[in-house]
Amino acid sequence: MVARIVVAAPASGSGKTTVATGLMAALRRRGERVAPFKVGPDYIDPGYHTLASARAARNLDPVLVGEERIAPLFAHGARDADIAVVEGVMGMFDGRSATADFGSTAHLAKLLAAPVLLVVDAWGQARSMAALVHGFRSFDPGVRLAGVVANKVGSAAHARLLAEACEETGLPLLGALRRAEHIELPSRHLGLVTAAEHGAEATGAIDAMAELVGRGVDLDAVSRVASAAPELNVPPWRPDDEVGAAAGEPVVAVAGGAAFTFGYAEHVELLRAAGSRVAVFDPLRDERLPDGTAGLVLPGGFPEEHVEDLSANAALRAEVAAFVRAGGPVHAECGGLLYLGRELDGLPMCGVLDSRAVMSERLSLGYRDAVAPADSVLHPAGARVRGHEFHRTTVEPAHGSSPAWFWQDGAGQTITEGFADGRVHASYLHTHPAGNPGAITRFVQECTA
Repeated sequence: MVARIVVAAPASGSGKTTVATGLMAALRRRGERVAPFKVGPDYIDPGYHTLASARAARNLDPVLVGEERIAPLFAHGARDADIAVVEGVMGMFDGRSATADFGSTAHLAKLLAAPVLLVVDAWGQARSMAALVHGFRSFDPGVRLAGVVANKVGSAAHARLLAEACEETGLPLLGALRRAEHIELPSRHLGLVTAAEHGAEATGAIDAMAELVGRGVDLDAVSRVASAAPELNVPPWRPDDEVGAAAGEPVVAVAGGAAFTFGYAEHVELLRAAGSRVAVFDPLRDERLPDGTAGLVLPGGFPEEHVEDLSANAALRAEVAAFVRAGGPVHAECGGLLYLGRELDGLPMCGVLDSRAVMSERLSLGYRDAVAPADSVLHPAGARVRGHEFHRTTVEPAHGSSPAWFWQDGAGQTITEGFADGRVHASYLHTHPAGNPGAITRFVQECTA
């Protein structure tokens, strides 16, 4: 089994992304094959991980795929790698609820039997860090905290004080990163700007992270800690085992480019295993759907940041509308939902759905336990799916004549959302195909109908 380490922190904003991405890039510079992973449903950090490691980053989310799939999915993604670096989510013990760690970084570390590197924002503290580290080390004996990286260290003298503080806890200080605000990545309403949009600046930022981590972290010590992880002894996840192959080789067009970056690597792998030929296209640039398109996948992303260019590509918008009128099956999530509507922030979109979307002050965020109210190109009526909602736009109306989903909110109210009209399934809900492989089989079969 590949060497592995989980990068965690006491809270968001401590420097997990800088350390994890810098580790990936610094280890790769040493000639190691690095497999990158991210805990949870985040789509943005994995884009930087992919650039840093030159290998497709993958998400590990037990809420969306079930904890029984985590180790096999990890083994699949880490195949032929020398070391795997897993970036955590939020604070180390922050999961789906305040009283359990399910879905947290700690949960993932236990499922993978992986050692944990704790990144601590050391600004304004010295010996106090010992109390913090002691608490995190003792809180859950099932988590193996193996070392500490101090972030935002002010000086060499400050680093020595922090090392002495760590000695009190029995854990080594494996790194001390000096304050380096110049490598911070730009952010907006849903987090960081994606690597695809950041362009050449993303490469420069990753190089800066690699330099920072290479200078400030004992890479040999990190590798030794990662190599001490025990064998998992699980067979790798195989997409061919999860889906049934359809007759023929229908072309499934998958939107990509800077506007549609929210997707999982396993989605394309499952589409191919189900017998389709995947053709990626860019709605910002391409004026036609790929030749022979029999099915259309519109993933999430930031179409609201590219609305003028998407609207200006009237030729492609017309092709998408014609494809739907001809009965073509469509799977759209979040950004794809916005693209299919009549308008987004007042500019014309594809007009497939009789809906209008606008930016909102309210953030809709969280996992949803959803039920399909009727048959669709993805699910039979009554199918139960766990998904994740993450957006600052609103769509009016919120659902079509046949909604895609319903679920109960925290107040016990029934929420009805999305569109499952005709052969279009469009919703704000992000789902992980590895947790719902039957939906992929069903969709590809619809593409051959």
